[in-house]
Amino acid sequence: MVVSARENGDFFTVRTVEDAIDRDPSTYVVVANETARHRETVDRLIAGGFAGTVLVEKPIFDTARPAAVNEFRRLLVAYNLRFHPVLMRLRELLAGEEAVSASVYIGQYLPDWRPGTDYRLSYSAHRAAGGGVLRDLSHDLDYTLWLFGRWKRVAAIGGQLSTLEVDSDDVFALLMRTERCPVVTLQLSYLDRMPRRQVVVNTQRHTFAADLIAGTIVVDGVIEKFAIDRDTTYRAMHDAILDGDMGTVCDVDAALEVLILVEGAERAATDGNWIDR
Repeated sequence: MVVSARENGDFFTVRTVEDAIDRDPSTYVVVANETARHRETVDRLIAGGFAGTVLVEKPIFDTARPAAVNEFRRLLVAYNLRFHPVLMRLRELLAGEEAVSASVYIGQYLPDWRPGTDYRLSYSAHRAAGGGVLRDLSHDLDYTLWLFGRWKRVAAIGGQLSTLEVDSDDVFALLMRTERCPVVTLQLSYLDRMPRRQVVVNTQRHTFAADLIAGTIVVDGVIEKFAIDRDTTYRAMHDAILDGDMGTVCDVDAALEVLILVEGAERAATDGNWIDR
């Protein structure tokens, strides 16, 4: 069942969350509307007495304010890139390593994201709708913290810097110290005509270079290749949730930690100062 203002020929469609709960008190709900409406939707599930598992599309909310008290079995967030085989392998390889520096880069040209759709009309283009690279590309903030631990300090620069017709931030760069890595840099961009999603890590013993788009990880020049299609990470995430295997799934506390980092980076960029966690 789908709750939507638009008809969907593949699924039975209702107009409101309340109608969905009345018709089908399911045990698993996915919230996938625009970011600025996530909190409202979760609140309506709470008011309707929903007591199953709720998976919210990333980021969980547009601000770091926690969810209201609820009766959900679980409240989870769809940071599905944790299930990317390259990142899972990198996390495995980093176990027992002493990380010295890490560099994360994610870039994709916003007008190419949704073929057939005017990017200027998407929520990504509008800050009030929860758009902008810090929130839209928060997958990369999440897996950085998943790999290297809670952030401790952040400095940042960025904003709406290009000629794209958006009022949200289109480029951001962060410099951080985390629990398990003293130097972490991230760059997030709406401007790359050649999509990139890459992580480079130097430890005391090795250099790791992970390319999530190519599906490769290179360790000191030795390459591993992983098969992946567009739906691989989504299937793995949903399977884990349905099987009750929560080890890799992002919970609400980790998701809110990402938003605290987003807000810290915004303050750092505005004030020109380091922000401590």
